[in-house]
Amino acid sequence: MGTWDVGPFDNDTAADFCGDLDEAAAGEREGIVRATLTGVIDTAGHLEAPESERAVAAVALVAAQCPGGEPADPVYGPDEPLPDLTGLRGLAVRALDRVVTEPSELMDLWEESDGGPWRANVRRLRGVLLPAPPGEQPSLI
Repeated sequence: MGTWDVGPFDNDTAADFCGDLDEAAAGEREGIVRATLTGVIDTAGHLEAPESERAVAAVALVAAQCPGGEPADPVYGPDEPLPDLTGLRGLAVRALDRVVTEPSELMDLWEESDGGPWRANVRRLRGVLLPAPPGEQPSLI
């Protein structure tokens, strides 16, 4: 089916990523999220959409544990408990910034369609992870 909506878990790749987290031993889950984020950050060339989709889901899992974060999707998010991921906030911001920086296939795909709601979700996630100082306007992605 591919992508069916604009949320961080609304695609097959993100659902599979969450399934992989559920199948992993409890002590391995933080490492999987960390590796997903750093893999995207370390991609200097063209960033493929599946890697970006996994990273956006990982970012959403980190944001879910932060003040103002929304819970992970109850259907497609992980069922098994996750460790404290809030120490990955900086990595999550960097990964999200890489997803929306050229060359990024996922960003290109959303630009070809009505990507406004997707970009709004990305801004919301970034805002939870890195809140703007009081009185400062959020940046546009």
